[in-house]
Amino acid sequence: MTDDTRVRLRPVKEADLEAFFEQEQDPEATRRSRFPARPRGRFMTHWATRILGDDTVLVRTVEVDGAPAGHIVAWWEGSGEGKEDRRFIGYWLGRSYWGRGIGTRALALFLREESNRPLYADPFTENTASVRLLEHHGFRPAGTVRHGDDVHTLLVLDVLDAAPAPAPE
Repeated sequence: MTDDTRVRLRPVKEADLEAFFEQEQDPEATRRSRFPARPRGRFMTHWATRILGDDTVLVRTVEVDGAPAGHIVAWWEGSGEGKEDRRFIGYWLGRSYWGRGIGTRALALFLREESNRPLYADPFTENTASVRLLEHHGFRPAGTVRHGDDVHTLLVLDVLDAAPAPAPE
């Protein structure tokens, strides 16, 4: 990331959803994440009801030099059957923002705002860049989970494991 690149988090605006939709349609991003692109209607409904319509979800637009580069979201996932609820984190950056330190900066900012611990993530095991990003911020391996035929690495950030996030720019 260059010194003149400005990364910040802000609340999601309705206009951001079009950028998020286009980013999700990228075949390389869906291959790496193992998260299938959704048709526009399902995508918009999901965002309206499950993300923006749920007051327990924390979601932020990752903005780079004034443009929506992607998003970071934290949500509660219930295991049911008497198992504990877990707070998960996920993120998506447009491909033009990969490899520039933007994810590192954005995640550091988000972890200052999202104070729930433990915090879980489950990136696709072969998405080594995502696994490394999370481990850089103090997440540690806690097992594996399956989503369909794909194996994902379960990572956890506990209060005692959390590395201090870099100071804001």
